[in-house]
Amino acid sequence: MSERDRVALVTGATSGIGKAIVPALRARGLEVYAVGRNERALAELAEGTGARTITADVRDTATIGRALSGIDVDILVNNAGILSTRALFHEIEPAEIDAMIDVNLKAPMHLTRAFLPGMVTRRRGHLIFIGSSGGQAAYPNMGAYGPSKAGLSLFCDNLRCDLLGTSVRVSEIVPGRVRTALYRSAIADDRADAVLYDGYRAIEPEHIARIIADVIDLPAHVDVARVEVFPTDQAAGGGTMVKAPQP
Repeated sequence: MSERDRVALVTGATSGIGKAIVPALRARGLEVYAVGRNERALAELAEGTGARTITADVRDTATIGRALSGIDVDILVNNAGILSTRALFHEIEPAEIDAMIDVNLKAPMHLTRAFLPGMVTRRRGHLIFIGSSGGQAAYPNMGAYGPSKAGLSLFCDNLRCDLLGTSVRVSEIVPGRVRTALYRSAIADDRADAVLYDGYRAIEPEHIARIIADVIDLPAHVDVARVEVFPTDQAAGGGTMVKAPQP
């Protein structure tokens, strides 16, 4: 981390990984602006950590930009993401395709576009993106979510090409199964725990926050481009074979 880095912006800060990242950055002396839609959760986060809060949908770049007018954002953590439905692609609603692309890919791109010019001018900054193993390998029931995260991963690679010589770092954190609320709305009938967590040793949000803090703490000339983090009991992808349908 550059000694001059003072301000961080974290999206999706009211639960899961984002909620864990905020205190980790505050512990490093950073002034943290936490973005989320849940005003009550944001108020609790502010009280508990001293973070400043911005009530906004992550897609509302204009509102977030106005709230930070005149403030130099040194570290941008694009964490907010959704998996609106975990289902076969031909069974999801078309609107859900738009929602996942808008939140998981377009919103981070627009926020990056809003704050990156200042980083380039100052010749310092760190862009951090929370990707997904679903963007690196194919999984069933993730026909829209996976491509949205794959696009985000390629966006990181393209940014590194564009930012050579600017001293702005780009890091993508790629987790496997993390115990978060991401799946709560994606798996019906409140069965997320039974399907994904009961009996499994999942990553906790605090583990990801620790990794991000370590990535930030490295000297400014060292960029951790991509970190893949899995539970010891999980592997990426994997083949599934089914029997041929009977005539």
